[in-house]
Amino acid sequence: MSRSVNQLVGLGFGAVYVLVGLLGFVVSGDHAFAGSHGGHLVGVFAVNGLHNVVHLLVGAGLIGGAVLGHEVSKKVNTVVGAVYLLVGVLGLVIGGSQLNVLALNAADHGLHFASALLLIAVGVAADRSRGGAYATR
Repeated sequence: MSRSVNQLVGLGFGAVYVLVGLLGFVVSGDHAFAGSHGGHLVGVFAVNGLHNVVHLLVGAGLIGGAVLGHEVSKKVNTVVGAVYLLVGVLGLVIGGSQLNVLALNAADHGLHFASALLLIAVGVAADRSRGGAYATR
């Protein structure tokens, strides 16, 4: 049985977020679990323990939505995209303060905005012509 674009994107993004969450623990061990500073994944993206847990949960949600079917995946992609858009905006506001408990940095902001735009676009626009073709899976 074929998967919809939303399901494929959910599976792909979900797998990447789970991998990033796991790899993040390798570089964030010397930092506070929830603090404004963290280790740097691939030398660029700041992460701490809480940030890693969030990546694992987001990845699991995207994968779960994709497995549950097209309609669920479409909704999950859109909601996760909207949340990442909010995180991107909030990250710009709280980036230099003690409220930055996810250790967000400029590279994170850019990635959050890019993820948000792609997930929202796919969630809203992809698979429109297929209608009910993916309703069961």
